[in-house]
Amino acid sequence: MAETAFDVVVIGAGPGGYIAAIRAAQLGLKTACIDRESRFGGTCLRVGCIPSKALLDASEKFYHASHGYAQMGISFDGLKLDLAAMMARKEKIVEQLTSGVSGLLKKNKIEKIVGAARFSGPNMLEVTGADGSKTAVTGKHIIIATGSAPMELPFLKYDGKTVINSDHGIALGKVPESMVVIGGGAIGLELGSVWCRLGAKVTVLEMLPQVVGGGGGADEEAARGLEKVLKKQGMTFFLQAKVTGAKDEGGKKVVAFEWEGKQMTEAAEVVLVAVGRRAFTDGLGAKEVGIKLDERGRVAINDHFQTSIPGVYAIGDCVAGPMLAHKAEEEGVACAELIAGRAGHVNYNVIPGVVYTNPELAWVGLTEEQAKAKKIEYVTGKFQFRANGRALCMDEAEGFVKILADAKSDRVLGVHILGPQASSMISEAAAVMEFAGSAEDIARTCHAHPTLPEAIKEAALAVHKRTLNG
Repeated sequence: MAETAFDVVVIGAGPGGYIAAIRAAQLGLKTACIDRESRFGGTCLRVGCIPSKALLDASEKFYHASHGYAQMGISFDGLKLDLAAMMARKEKIVEQLTSGVSGLLKKNKIEKIVGAARFSGPNMLEVTGADGSKTAVTGKHIIIATGSAPMELPFLKYDGKTVINSDHGIALGKVPESMVVIGGGAIGLELGSVWCRLGAKVTVLEMLPQVVGGGGGADEEAARGLEKVLKKQGMTFFLQAKVTGAKDEGGKKVVAFEWEGKQMTEAAEVVLVAVGRRAFTDGLGAKEVGIKLDERGRVAINDHFQTSIPGVYAIGDCVAGPMLAHKAEEEGVACAELIAGRAGHVNYNVIPGVVYTNPELAWVGLTEEQAKAKKIEYVTGKFQFRANGRALCMDEAEGFVKILADAKSDRVLGVHILGPQASSMISEAAAVMEFAGSAEDIARTCHAHPTLPEAIKEAALAVHKRTLNG
């Protein structure tokens, strides 16, 4: 069995893994990156963030062409959907980006190893290739970045056809007549909105009182606003709905659920289960070498990403915290820098959350509910996109910007944006919060006119006005 040794070995080539490998190599460390798939990029690039956004953008354009362009003076004769071409475009984008990751690894002289890695000792891995060949890889430092996988309901096992997860949801061969989405989080709403725009009847069943809820979820007011807009677009919602079972009937899946004290059913051609993701450590052999996992199966780490085994670290979806690609990227950089003897840090209070529907929902920092629970005195400033000139010109005037600021210091505590291009605009808020900025700092910053970010400035001015007036 061949054997190679490195300063740093990264297990997993997703956004956290390949970014960690690149940063380690940039800092002069001999680095290898291992992944089961020959196309490096992880869930994000292959079956997650990137392909879903390709479909979201394409379906959004199709929806606007079908419903909104006429009032702009743009009309179509014989407008039709070519789903195969849409899927082909998605795959082309995925191929371009995954090839780009391999190119970056090569440029930084990182050894690319394809195969399933398993710990054979504290600092040694056995990598099994697709052909069964085995390679021993040792690393002074090993970073676990194995990501996550979709969770499955015990009474709704995935078959990839009638019961699907997010991986299947980006690759359907035809637009289903009807779809039940179990779970009203980001993944469920995004994929549900894709197929709704393309013609499916979509029903969302969510156990919580709001969409995009949970401990690190969206602000309640913003979530209600998103739900309202998606209803206008044709999606149906049942909140506080408990799914109890499913059966086959008449060529469809009939999902049973409890809602407002009643026993309900909803039949659909396809059921998309989007109830969350779990840390993926399958086959890693972590427990066998003494790496501790927490009660949810995530790799337990300290503040420096170190596991219970010296020299072994973990980042991204396989550890605690929001399962977000950009969170994994930040951890990858910080972990590599700490290994290289430099300062590395992630500010978990300033990690944006985004739902890429139309309109988009983005937030960073505290929600109103969290501020109240912490008994923080705060004031808010809000500005509606219907009063923003650029949003009106774009015919995308749904939503608002809301800023929470400390009542005494005016320091920005949280920003919530429901509206067009919210995912891009939230970066301004994150930057201000990273530098402990105030609402007045935003209000006194000149924003180009007419632009969407002016709504952030106006919301900040509203905060400042309320602060001055008590």
